[in-house]
Amino acid sequence: MDPIAYLRQEARRFREEWKEFLRIPSVSAQSAHAGDVRRAAEWLAARLKRAGLRVEVRPTPGHPVVIGTWEDRAHGPTLLVYGHYDVQPPEPLDEWDSPPFEPTERDGRMVARGAVDDKGQLFLHVAAIEAVLATRGALPGRVILVAEGEEEIGSPHLENVLRADLARWRPDVVLVSDTSMIAPGWPSITVGLRGLVYLEVRVQGPRSDLHSGVYGGAVVNPANALAKMLAALVDERGRIAIPGFYDRVRDLAPEERAALAALPFDEEAFRREIGAPALGGEEGYTTLERRWVRPSLDVNGLLSGYTGEGAKTVLPARAMAKLSMRLVPDQDYRDIQERTIAYLQSLAPVGVEVEIVPLHGGNPWAVTPQGPWFEAAARALERAFGRRPVYVREGGSIPIVEVFQRLYGCPILLVGFGLPGENAHAPNEWMSVDNFHRGAEAIAAFYEELPRALGEGERRW
Repeated sequence: MDPIAYLRQEARRFREEWKEFLRIPSVSAQSAHAGDVRRAAEWLAARLKRAGLRVEVRPTPGHPVVIGTWEDRAHGPTLLVYGHYDVQPPEPLDEWDSPPFEPTERDGRMVARGAVDDKGQLFLHVAAIEAVLATRGALPGRVILVAEGEEEIGSPHLENVLRADLARWRPDVVLVSDTSMIAPGWPSITVGLRGLVYLEVRVQGPRSDLHSGVYGGAVVNPANALAKMLAALVDERGRIAIPGFYDRVRDLAPEERAALAALPFDEEAFRREIGAPALGGEEGYTTLERRWVRPSLDVNGLLSGYTGEGAKTVLPARAMAKLSMRLVPDQDYRDIQERTIAYLQSLAPVGVEVEIVPLHGGNPWAVTPQGPWFEAAARALERAFGRRPVYVREGGSIPIVEVFQRLYGCPILLVGFGLPGENAHAPNEWMSVDNFHRGAEAIAAFYEELPRALGEGERRW
């Protein structure tokens, strides 16, 4: 039996184990779930051990890192596989059609928090490794699977773990599945990620909330002040107004725009999928260009005053906004963070105090898809999906990818199996069950393609 046949034979079991993983509410951002995050790490560690890897649960000052290794120094390269087992908070709970941590299959979809980001995509690697080891007896070289529990809060401790094993690991390639395909049936290799700056803006006015009739017009309202500050961040053409923000943003070359326009992207279907009345953004750019290769600024959350049922005539004492900016090569997140803080402080009116707290950030990343690693991935995806992959970019951020590039300087393969509209970070997150199984088959095929791609012929191990 070969690995693909094994995966198909055990498909139902793998799907049930995927559900077990999803039932653990490993929300890294909420301290109340710290025990659940640890439980998810222990579940994953036990599962990797059953698959045939040597396993370590590495403690950090935050949530643990799970490391599974297969050591074969006699043959083949060193491959580092990365994923994360933590998930986003599930709120707002009343917008879920089923409980977020009770995985539900409907219409070919697995619905649960973490289904696609990233438990489903991480676990299909576990299934692929088990299939190869069960049928071939070994992996083609040394494989190190690193799964962290802090990706959704900016990976604050993973770099120190990587540095501790820098000399010992030294991977020849890093493989990550935490991205999406451009459309159903179109396997995709991601060759660019936007960077991230995430800030919390706190505006303080009077000592406590005030009666808006008695004090309105005489006291600066923090909510009004914050609204004006936020409105000044982006102009009427959709361009970010922070001084110097675009200094290092590269213009798109004509051939880059042509390559993006040739991708199988349906703008109207995209609009319908997200349920927006219309699409918008920076003038002069297409939707794909705005999402992938242009920077953006968004308010992620607002809080101020009375928001309960009915009326309460209150002048709030404070207001808060959470902001994210997505960055493109060659922007540096620390530079943009400093510019944004300075600009927001300059916008603050007299009568309020403003505090700006950086929460996390990361630099953008891009790669040219050339060489044997990309060819092995392309052939593996073609075996699983029946067509050659397309090369895409991703509007989101995976800050640790830039860290991998900086530490190891090796090729990084972003081979994801999500789909547009899968509600990652939103209610009713889902992953295509078919993509989960095909993704596992593609990863198993990748292990089989590696020897040929590296000039080792048709060696089987």
